[in-house]
Amino acid sequence: MRQSALYTKTRRETPRDEVSKNARLLVRGGFVNKEMAGVYSYLPLGVMVLRKIENIIREEMNSIGGQEVYLSVLQNPHPWKMSGRWNDSTMSDWFKTRNSEFGLGNTHEEPLAYSMRYHISSYKDLPIYVYQIQSKFRKELRAKSGLLRGREFIMKDLYSFNKDTAGLDTFYEKCARSYKKIFKRVGIGDKTYFTFASGGVFSKYSHEFQTINDAGEDTIYIDEEKGIAINKEVYTKKTVRELGLNEEKLIKKSAIEVGNIFKLGTRFSEALGLTYADKNGNDIPVVMGSYGIGLGRLMATLVEVLSDNKGIVWPESVSPFKLHLIELGSGLGKNLYNTLKKNNIDVLYDDRDITAGEKFTDADLLGIPWRFVVSPKTGKKIEIKKRTSKKAQIISYDEAIRKFS
Repeated sequence: MRQSALYTKTRRETPRDEVSKNARLLVRGGFVNKEMAGVYSYLPLGVMVLRKIENIIREEMNSIGGQEVYLSVLQNPHPWKMSGRWNDSTMSDWFKTRNSEFGLGNTHEEPLAYSMRYHISSYKDLPIYVYQIQSKFRKELRAKSGLLRGREFIMKDLYSFNKDTAGLDTFYEKCARSYKKIFKRVGIGDKTYFTFASGGVFSKYSHEFQTINDAGEDTIYIDEEKGIAINKEVYTKKTVRELGLNEEKLIKKSAIEVGNIFKLGTRFSEALGLTYADKNGNDIPVVMGSYGIGLGRLMATLVEVLSDNKGIVWPESVSPFKLHLIELGSGLGKNLYNTLKKNNIDVLYDDRDITAGEKFTDADLLGIPWRFVVSPKTGKKIEIKKRTSKKAQIISYDEAIRKFS
């Protein structure tokens, strides 16, 4: 893509009303636009990053048997009244129409369990694993952390339906492993810990995936040797002993929750009449689990964790482009740009009529992993540099094509 054709512009000044690093850099870089507190629109570069994160998550969910759906955002009160959560104080963050005819979706346990009554009747129908990637809405009172905490946000939520707790346990572990792959693929696997957290009314524990960063709202205690952690909300000496950990070795850190998984059991299936007939014809409640990842929050976490004092640093797996081609001198990069495209190399070509300093400053802000520079100084060669490296090297056009094809 030619940068001169990109309608979004970078900003020199940090938005005054943004306090979080992720929002300041994403707005300045033209990845997102702030509509109001806790609500952001994704602009072309932001959509490119979002789609790459989405595709990584989709690949991993499909690999463990997930089937993708897209459920309605407007929610019928009936299933929620059956479960007792329509007017539950724990669901105070709902957006509802003035006369409470509908709710705007903030989670989908009830609607999906209710609809599954038409598709599950026998033990032969199970297991089923269903997920979606969709916008959610919540009355968030602390919408001051950019994309880390929003009133409207994009979420992957998966729901499992099994015959028994053994089936749930097996899939739960499989999903946990898949989550670890996701966070490794997007570049924060070494900073993200499987964390014991409160299971609420559903189970003794749920599990979170917490990424170490000072911007995080959670406090966790990490066993670095075992690669697991305990959320402060459930941290006691008894819990530490139960998990077989040494309290003296635990390290206290701030962290961002990038994913969570819950064993729901039969809480919703019993309330909504979701049962199956076993081999003897007995009606048995379906055993459920839920598994969430916020895509915008994950994007924001990458910015919080990986950026430097010059701007964003995208991992190659989610960067909007693989290369940033910077032309210093009119028309010098055109042939190289066309050659890169012909070789299916994803490139942003800075052909704008601005100073070299402005181009380099924008390149650092946008955070594309590799930078190519062509100029009268480089002649028929290319100056190549990685975004995180201080040193550049000079290589030939042919060598560049071989390296990045």
